[in-house]
Amino acid sequence: MFAVIKTGGKQYKVASEDQLQIERLPGEAGDTVTFDHVLMVGAGAEVTIGTPLVDGATVVAELVEQTRGDTIKVFKKRRRQNSRRTIGHRHHFSVVKITDILTGGKKPAAKKAAAPKKEAAEEAPKAAAAPAKAAAATATAGIVDDVKLISGVGPALEKKLAAAGVTSLKQIAEFTPADVERVDAELSFKGRIEREEWIQQAKDLLAGKPPRAKADKK
Repeated sequence: MFAVIKTGGKQYKVASEDQLQIERLPGEAGDTVTFDHVLMVGAGAEVTIGTPLVDGATVVAELVEQTRGDTIKVFKKRRRQNSRRTIGHRHHFSVVKITDILTGGKKPAAKKAAAPKKEAAEEAPKAAAAPAKAAAATATAGIVDDVKLISGVGPALEKKLAAAGVTSLKQIAEFTPADVERVDAELSFKGRIEREEWIQQAKDLLAGKPPRAKADKK
């Protein structure tokens, strides 16, 4: 049996066990995804075409991973203006595996939730306590751990960073290249973290050095 589904403004012909890359969907690896926009269903010589959708038909898939495509570089130049700009972009995609094609209004079988592992349950309290311990150690050393001390970061940007899970200088000082890429993409910084040397600024502030002068806002 096969089906034609529509998602992300595109159409895909799928069958059970097919794996495909589609426009990004919310969720994490292992989640069940249901596609209700089924345009066609076929089994052998029998084909049902929707008007525009096939009544009672759904396609069920498992979210395999969240990934990103290759980097696309866009170069812009303004003649006689001495203006050149290069911007990189990596599109977000979801990889899904088709598990079932249902017709006649059937519902997907409920997925049993796996019992949490004992080790994970023990590690959770430790992970939750780690930021508190780090903050306490910083306070003891007499250093104010405030992301607004970084040049160019104000109250508005502080809220955006908090929404992305960044709340302290210690986190920024320990950024890995993957962390920089993630925050840069989520907040559309376009390389601002590296350009303004946030990591080095955070390390200097934690070492007790005075903050850099705030950049003038244009």
